[in-house]
Amino acid sequence: MDSRKTKNILISCALILTLACFCMGVLVVSGVGVSWLWPIRFPRQDPSQTRTIIVDNDNQEPDTGLVDEDILDSDFPSELAEVIFQIEAQVRQIRGLDQEEPVNRTLITVEELTEIVAEEFFDDYTDEDARNDVLILSTLGLLPEGFDLKGFYNDLYSEQISGFYDSDTKEIFVVKGMTFGGSEKLTYAHEYTHVLQDQVFDFDEGLDYNEESCNQDAERCAAIRALIEGDATFTEILWFQTYATREDYDDLMDAFTSFESPVLDAAPPYIAADLYFPYDMGYTFVEYLYDQGGFAAVDDAFLNPPRSTKQILSPELYPDHVPQMVTLPDLDVVLDDDWFLYDQNIMGQWYLYLILNKAYDETYHLLEDLAMSATSGWAGDAYAFYLNEETDEVTFVLDIYWDTVVDAETFADAFNQYANLRWSTTDNVILEQPTWKGPQGTVVFTQDGDRTIWVMASNDLLVESILMTIW
Repeated sequence: MDSRKTKNILISCALILTLACFCMGVLVVSGVGVSWLWPIRFPRQDPSQTRTIIVDNDNQEPDTGLVDEDILDSDFPSELAEVIFQIEAQVRQIRGLDQEEPVNRTLITVEELTEIVAEEFFDDYTDEDARNDVLILSTLGLLPEGFDLKGFYNDLYSEQISGFYDSDTKEIFVVKGMTFGGSEKLTYAHEYTHVLQDQVFDFDEGLDYNEESCNQDAERCAAIRALIEGDATFTEILWFQTYATREDYDDLMDAFTSFESPVLDAAPPYIAADLYFPYDMGYTFVEYLYDQGGFAAVDDAFLNPPRSTKQILSPELYPDHVPQMVTLPDLDVVLDDDWFLYDQNIMGQWYLYLILNKAYDETYHLLEDLAMSATSGWAGDAYAFYLNEETDEVTFVLDIYWDTVVDAETFADAFNQYANLRWSTTDNVILEQPTWKGPQGTVVFTQDGDRTIWVMASNDLLVESILMTIW
């Protein structure tokens, strides 16, 4: 088969076939600056940009013998066990990583999978958490008010899942009753790559990729997640190109053409784009590293992980572009006791882009190229959301530093275009800064040198007090 065509189709298939990749082991739900959903890959749009990657295996078949003390669920059919052990040996050979510890492999029913999604992965995500997240995301224009976020996530992760890796329990789960053709093999190669990554580099401690750390710096975790998923996507495609049969290819095409995902199809634009990010942009990031120095360069990135989504979006900036640390003052001095700090973290280039280009209301979308170029000069930021327990009002502040004054001016110009589309301008300016009025209250944006500040609050007086405190 034509290698260029095959690779392009593989990336497209990878977009829709793995609807759950629970390798993170922890759901960082609150905090808009972290991509905590991870099931989909995004297809390349230009087949001319694809190329063939050849794995030199010296024409030798990998050792398919079991790793010592490997653990199989007692329900595993022997034929399936033989296939997955073969895939694992092939993935180890391609990726150049050894399995250091036994791994549990467990068969589950579709009903058990649904129960895992509903009860375990969302166990700590309450209805109140979901409601508050919708308040925040609707303030940013990314979701409509009243959106059923928890229901959407639960439905999404119960849809078309064939397997996943849980880094908490160190298990690979395979769904019973499904045929194990090309699409399932491709997914398994992806998930087993996570096993190797976790054992060799240690997600929790080695990469410091855990709930506590992500609550401090969601932007860094979004970048690490893109590295993890990009590597697994890159590896699964190499596996398919190297070892898949014609039957596997035909099965993959059948799965691709017949696939339906009504939940994902109905997703707001920002959610769909954010789902794709670690796979699409992560793949491009890993491909860039591989072109520079093979999997040794990818391994080096696990030892010195990317720090920002900007490095993922612009791989040539890795590892030299180090984000600037930004600290917000405590706003309790201007907010009364009805307000509480709900979320404070880092927005990053990717989420700034989403705000400008992926709002739920298309009438205030900026063009994709404009939104990306306007955010490309990001150097560092800090944001905070305060919620009023009595009124459900939201106070939002975002303090951003840019690489240059020109970068700050470029973003300011784009933001003003976005704001004019979304809100109504007002003659009652605050501190001589551009001011708008909308359902969220008063909006002010200011630029000073290489710094911009965005404030949203319920009334003019509160916005002015906050701006004076931060400025």
